[in-house]
Amino acid sequence: MAAAGDELRVRGCHNVAVPFPGRGHVNAMMNLCRLLAARGAAVTFVVTEEWLGLLRSSSSSSAAAAGVRLRTIPNVIPSEHGRAADHSGFLDAVATEMEAPFERLLDGLEGPPPAALVADAYVSWVVAIGNRRGVPVWPLFPMAASFFFAYYHYDRLPAWLTDAGEHAPDSGEAVDNSEQQLVRHISSQASSSIRLSDLEPLIHNKRTVKHILSVISSIRNAQCLLFTTMYELEASVIDSLQSVYSCPVYPIGPCVPYMTLEDHRTMSNGDTSQGDYFTWLDSQPVNSVLYVSLGSFVSVSASQLDEIALGLEASEVRFLWILREQSTRVRELIGDTGKGMILPWCEQLKVLCHSSVGGFLTHCGMNSTLEAIFAGVPMLALPLFFDQPIDGRLIAEEWKIGLNLRDWANKDGLIGREDIARAAKRLMSSDEADAKAVRSRALEWKVASRRAVDKGGSSYRNLSSLMEMVCTSE
Repeated sequence: MAAAGDELRVRGCHNVAVPFPGRGHVNAMMNLCRLLAARGAAVTFVVTEEWLGLLRSSSSSSAAAAGVRLRTIPNVIPSEHGRAADHSGFLDAVATEMEAPFERLLDGLEGPPPAALVADAYVSWVVAIGNRRGVPVWPLFPMAASFFFAYYHYDRLPAWLTDAGEHAPDSGEAVDNSEQQLVRHISSQASSSIRLSDLEPLIHNKRTVKHILSVISSIRNAQCLLFTTMYELEASVIDSLQSVYSCPVYPIGPCVPYMTLEDHRTMSNGDTSQGDYFTWLDSQPVNSVLYVSLGSFVSVSASQLDEIALGLEASEVRFLWILREQSTRVRELIGDTGKGMILPWCEQLKVLCHSSVGGFLTHCGMNSTLEAIFAGVPMLALPLFFDQPIDGRLIAEEWKIGLNLRDWANKDGLIGREDIARAAKRLMSSDEADAKAVRSRALEWKVASRRAVDKGGSSYRNLSSLMEMVCTSE
């Protein structure tokens, strides 16, 4: 990876960044802004007042970097806490309430005018603002290009799927149809592993689908399209999207906080009460610890949480589990096994890159998926929401760097403790041929991802091309 000091220096390049107000989106945008700042750009990062407080109290990996200044708009949308309870309503609020205060902020922003607006694709109204002001807009799509591709071809999907059951066939036929490959309907460039069932249940939520389609439509008026993935992971999909858009399509990933890996180990808010988990990791054998984190947005059901806990206990696999809520319940359920740690927070990428970590039980959010790929860690996929079922399918069947726990779910969607224990032991095994093959492929993707972001790599070149669109060399 190229050091910041080796980057092209630029002048007159002030970018204003607008993330969608959600943890995964904010982190992805901050990672991109950190890269832009390392190239010499000045970045103004615009968040709500609530998010300013969250960033200032968070870890070093998500806080603002040198060259990135924070500015705020009022809290005109529902709080980050509890937004999962009405996600469609939250999307509605972001779409209707943030545009006016953001424009007022732009009008009064000190310093040089923005050379570009770097916007999360889910705040698509930024494209219209840029067009009115004659400022280029660079939308960043923080999910898999394959997810974007599926909804780009929404009109080619079968009516029984997109009409929320209005034209559904008999139940038996519907089950068979839901397992059809997506590639049968949209394009030979789509991943052959993705099934129509991976679009469910999201595709039946018409309010949310309306927002996704609006995002995709807005790209026609943008000056480029950025992805947090890397070209090598989704090459055929990226090529296909580039063929249908007149603007450049730039995958710039893995867009993860790898520039912070050399930072001193820190605890959130300086809190050391949770103990030094790195000391514990240092004491564990190589590839012996299963890291467990299911994200911060949507929680698993209480019954599924119990099955995970009891499955981990039965597996006798060492684990480090990040659990912000219900940790007391889990501790009471499994007791002191001596095999693991349960913490409310950790520096995830640093943990994944630790030599003792040999697996990741993940909800398959794109940020977490890319961090695991960057670290070369195989995954147990437990997708929960939105784009995650597609990510889980890519992990297990396209990239072949993990197991998809969804394949063990019963008719109610619950994955039992026995299957979780079996999958954990299988992934962490040092003897099974399948596990060795998965680990080998994960290490190959680790090498590819680091090559992509290093000087001369695909993502490095794409970022250079991006900056050359609006920035002037010294």
